[in-house]
Amino acid sequence: MTTAQHKIGSGFGATTTAAEAVAGVDLTGKLAVVTGGYSGIGLETTRALTGAGAHVVVPARRRETAQEALAGIDDVEVGELDLGDLESVRAFAERFLATGRRIDLLIANAGIMACPETRVGPGWEAQFATNHLGHFALVNRLWPAVTEGARVVSLSSRGHHYSPIRWDDVHFERGYEKWQAYGQAKTANVLFAVRLDELGAEKDVHAFALHPGGIMTPLQRHLPREEMIERGWIDEAGNYLMEFKTPEQGAATTVWAATSPQLAGLGGLYLEDCDVAELAPEDAEGLADSGVRRYAVDRAQAERLWTLSAQLTGVDAFARP
Repeated sequence: MTTAQHKIGSGFGATTTAAEAVAGVDLTGKLAVVTGGYSGIGLETTRALTGAGAHVVVPARRRETAQEALAGIDDVEVGELDLGDLESVRAFAERFLATGRRIDLLIANAGIMACPETRVGPGWEAQFATNHLGHFALVNRLWPAVTEGARVVSLSSRGHHYSPIRWDDVHFERGYEKWQAYGQAKTANVLFAVRLDELGAEKDVHAFALHPGGIMTPLQRHLPREEMIERGWIDEAGNYLMEFKTPEQGAATTVWAATSPQLAGLGGLYLEDCDVAELAPEDAEGLADSGVRRYAVDRAQAERLWTLSAQLTGVDAFARP
């Protein structure tokens, strides 16, 4: 398998902040949609984009909470959206399309991690449904508004190392394991970007997936303290035992993916630490130190997932009559 998954020497790194990643980029007149852009690294993404001149639309499941979090940031509007509810996705997209506006940056940032077994919609596993299927439906429904030359950014995680797509049991109907379910959902986020980049070529739209880094944010809300101690993240007193990124640093790769001229002409790639990631070693077991798994950037797998996702959601902007 040939791949363009090689570092390009961006000059940035793990400690780069979102503001540094977008420095010198003028987004005046641009419109960005950032799901979950009111919490954790999503909030810092919104802050950086508006700071560069963009107008940001933040679809949020908790609208009042989002408005409170975004108070004081100019050029932001909040919309109502629950990614776990395809009817909510449809309604948000229809409201946006009715405004006649165009989207220059579309960032699929919202997500859930390692939650207890939860079913949404017609019994779908919640992490796959929320992190992947909800965003799949959203991007496809908003596609008529996506402008030529736009970028779509899909937030994945190094957690995709935990699992490829489980084609024989995508919704964990034969037993649930929260980290494997998270891994599958994050693999889906990468494969989505790989396939969308191919399909978006006719509009010169490029898509990227990324690992934002290890950051302590509300994403950890489902993890009991005991598990974080067991994983070596914190000690008994709650002190960090690992070097976590700040939210400002965690948002940097997202902002770089969405705006950097260094990525012009590239797409369908997995990024980390504000650079293109290398492939993870073939013999790495579990969570490798860095890189992307081959199965997550495999084009045949990406096409297969797109077909499955379109069947499940009933939405495909690229379906031929």
